Amino acid sequence: MTESERQEYLAAKHVAVLSVATTDGRPPASIPIWYQYAPGGNILISTGPSSRKARLIRQAGAATLVVQDEEPPYRYVVVEGTLVDTTEPTPPEVLEETAVRYLGEEGARQFLRSMEGHANVLFTFRPDRWLTADFSDEL
Repeated sequence: MTESERQEYLAAKHVAVLSVATTDGRPPASIPIWYQYAPGGNILISTGPSSRKARLIRQAGAATLVVQDEEPPYRYVVVEGTLVDTTEPTPPEVLEETAVRYLGEEGARQFLRSMEGHANVLFTFRPDRWLTADFSDEL
């Protein structure tokens, strides 16, 4: 993929897999997650502040995000990023934009109502290293 293709691909709606290093001898933690990304920007991920993934992100200061097409033609983007900011709580507009992205307007309203009173934290990652593949031409 070209640089613009990989950035557009990452900006499209995918459920990502977030991987974060551990310090307890276990393999890296890998978790499906929603995210936000705009080409040329940073990756935004919101989660519960007391979750294992939040604790590991704070400890490691970095994470890897993987997005992929599960049907042919297979394509994927892997991006390694450095944690550059932590905002607690996640700004409401980021929560809403993410919920709408994945659930649509009505689903987002229901989801956000269900999340009222739940704490969250926003992690901002700077993309540092990319690995991409596009097997479209091979079919």
